[in-house]
Amino acid sequence: MTSQTSQEYDPDSVEIRKAATVMMVDDRPDLQIFMMERNANILFGGGMWVFPGGRVDDADNLDEYNEVSFHLSDAEASNHMDLSAGGLTYYVAAVREVFEEAGILLAIDKDTHQPVDFSDPSEASRFSRLRDDINDSNKNFIDLLQEENLLLDTGAMHYIARWITPVGPPRRYDTRFFITRIPASQTPVHDDNELVHSEWMTPASILQQVEAGAMTMMTPTLRMIKNLAMFSSAQEAIRAAAQGLPTERARVNQAGVIIMPGEPDYDVADETIENGWVRFRPLPVS
Repeated sequence: MTSQTSQEYDPDSVEIRKAATVMMVDDRPDLQIFMMERNANILFGGGMWVFPGGRVDDADNLDEYNEVSFHLSDAEASNHMDLSAGGLTYYVAAVREVFEEAGILLAIDKDTHQPVDFSDPSEASRFSRLRDDINDSNKNFIDLLQEENLLLDTGAMHYIARWITPVGPPRRYDTRFFITRIPASQTPVHDDNELVHSEWMTPASILQQVEAGAMTMMTPTLRMIKNLAMFSSAQEAIRAAAQGLPTERARVNQAGVIIMPGEPDYDVADETIENGWVRFRPLPVS
């Protein structure tokens, strides 16, 4: 595919699409995060390391998903995001994308409220085939949930940030970031199509590899890794995320690095370069 140039589109007229992404963390035994490398041939973010995620689809509509959401109504989800309505669609997209891209299903049995369990290899294999069906457009995600008698476990994820792609790229996204702890009975596996490699990594290791040029990622992704590095465990990170801390505005310093309140030169940094709002940091010491 030939990449677009600035002469082939008007940057100011690029549609901003809704999207969702999920930071999946665990104590293994130290704090680690599941990272995936995008196919280098993909136009947007090709070759970069990312969290599982993607855009909100028209199929992620509230008419059907309101009935299969456990823990959160649209009103509650929207309140978390300071929206008048439609917040639940981001949660739906997040759960769906995590299943499509990483094979992790954040869902519970509708009758027992027990998490989906893939510890049985035959069950894991069956859901892997269902995942392939969804990725191949042979099945809709909502149909899978209804046929398997499942509810979305929206309460397993916590909303922690919002980043809007700056003017310039041919694709722009208004992306809501979530964090979740990996289900104990499931193992993430990249889809081997859009994502060509994946691994569990510590935040410190990621930052070292980015500094050395061995990994590339979008600046908001890197900023979220820096925030994750402030925590000592997945348990501590999830507990802080669940508190719904006040949102802080990101800024960019003279070196082009995204910084947050409390970091050097924040008061004189620019907040027009990156559009980011983050509510993910260690809880204040009482």
